[in-house]
Amino acid sequence: MARTWSRWLPAAVVPLVIAGSVAFAAQAGAEDLPERSPGDVLALLADRGHQPFSGEFEQTSDVGLPQLPGGVEVPGGDGDAAAVTSALEALTSDHTGRVFVGEEHQARLQVFDTFGERDVIVNGSDVWVYESAENAAAHTTLPADAGDHATTGEQLTPDAIADRVVEAAVPTTELSVREDVEVAGRAAYDLVLTPRTDATLVGEVAIAVDGETGQPLQVTVTARGEQAPAFRVAYTLLDLTAPDADLFAFTPPAGADVEEVSPPAEALQGDETRSPDHEPTVIGTGWESVAIIEAGERALADQPLLTQLTSAVDGGRLLSTDLVNVLIADDGRVLVGAVPLERLQAAAGSE
Repeated sequence: MARTWSRWLPAAVVPLVIAGSVAFAAQAGAEDLPERSPGDVLALLADRGHQPFSGEFEQTSDVGLPQLPGGVEVPGGDGDAAAVTSALEALTSDHTGRVFVGEEHQARLQVFDTFGERDVIVNGSDVWVYESAENAAAHTTLPADAGDHATTGEQLTPDAIADRVVEAAVPTTELSVREDVEVAGRAAYDLVLTPRTDATLVGEVAIAVDGETGQPLQVTVTARGEQAPAFRVAYTLLDLTAPDADLFAFTPPAGADVEEVSPPAEALQGDETRSPDHEPTVIGTGWESVAIIEAGERALADQPLLTQLTSAVDGGRLLSTDLVNVLIADDGRVLVGAVPLERLQAAAGSE
């Protein structure tokens, strides 16, 4: 079966799914920080500079779906089916990992799953993806003007998720700051984002913002009407010294199956000229937004695993969680949003 590197799609999809849409934090032992308004903490977060660091993080999820083991394969599930299953695995499963950030466009992400380790290494224009379970690697060379696309290796970390959430949610969100918290041994402001609409499944998002550097240390999401978090990603250890440069010089292990792949289309084009074929259509704004992914070649609703996890509804099949609903429409499109089913059905009918 041909290998699909789109299993790393969840690194971008999960933040997008809950972005329109991410409060639980360890509050004991946080040292007193200077008092700041919500706007001041948001500015501290937005204006942070590049900071080399290394850290360990963990992601925990309890969204009302059975947990899928890391690295799970879908029989006959290449392409779209594998990508959707990988997104589900990232959303429902617990993960631990390490991240290293060096100079600009130097990053290494290691995610540990049930069956091994997955690595993304970015070193300037070189990007490697490696899976230990298969001893398989993929390599691509990005163009000189790829810009921020070279940092996609960090997309599962608190930093990247916090940025996506704030960018999408702030215009339709009430901001507040709770009691200071301590995360990974560092004092942080607890910035809380509460939707100004009840037409979303999300109750609130909390971002622990480092009081010294402005770096996001933790992001948690609580579903509407619930007390315990449904999704949390946080650093457990953090070292603000620059990692050894050798960590970003990757050489595939002996006997590895190495594939050279073309750069993703978004790395070859600027945001203004990017082909719409590579982006979902988004209807609505903020917490009420719905992403519509066009139908692929394979009928997702016919995949056995997705059939088990979904139920029949008007217009298709629904995968329902506490935070996110996914409608696999009868015409093959996939509609995703932190919104009730009725909102997805209305979006499907408007296209």
